[in-house]
Amino acid sequence: MTEIVPYSEMYLSGIVEMILSIQREEFQIDITLADQPDLLEIPSFYQQGNGNFWVAVSEEEVVGTVSLLDIGGGKAALRKMFVRKAFRGATHGVAERLLTTLLAWGASTGIDGIYLGTTSAFKAAHRFYEKNGFLEIPASALPPSFPKMAVDTKFYTQTIAAEAAVTPIGGDQRQLWTH
Repeated sequence: MTEIVPYSEMYLSGIVEMILSIQREEFQIDITLADQPDLLEIPSFYQQGNGNFWVAVSEEEVVGTVSLLDIGGGKAALRKMFVRKAFRGATHGVAERLLTTLLAWGASTGIDGIYLGTTSAFKAAHRFYEKNGFLEIPASALPPSFPKMAVDTKFYTQTIAAEAAVTPIGGDQRQLWTH
């Protein structure tokens, strides 16, 4: 069973290994850990304001990630959405569960707009985002505070409503979420 949990340092090496292998080996994107210092600073970078970072874990292996970076003004950036190849697709539902967790968190914390950037190589990701209500936008429509990465060539947005909020277990927003 795959579990979606908030980031904990115990997952750091698995997160870094998974993301870099997907970027570099699977999609041949010339990006290094040095190009993504946020991966080594997850609490101070993502878990601030209305942001957070989630990890999909199966039998103690990191199989997916997603994060929400608070960029101010009720807006946030969806970042680091990655799922290991063996855990992709509707059969596993890992990406769907990660996105549902992120959207519920955003709605419950007052985020009303989410933006994301991706590369043209991630075709399945484009279909996934579009299927889940994201609309493609030109880079010029991004908020000035949106953190564009050099490899990003396609951009999306979605408006979320407070009705999408889900109650966190134990009432603490930094804990696990019910689905």
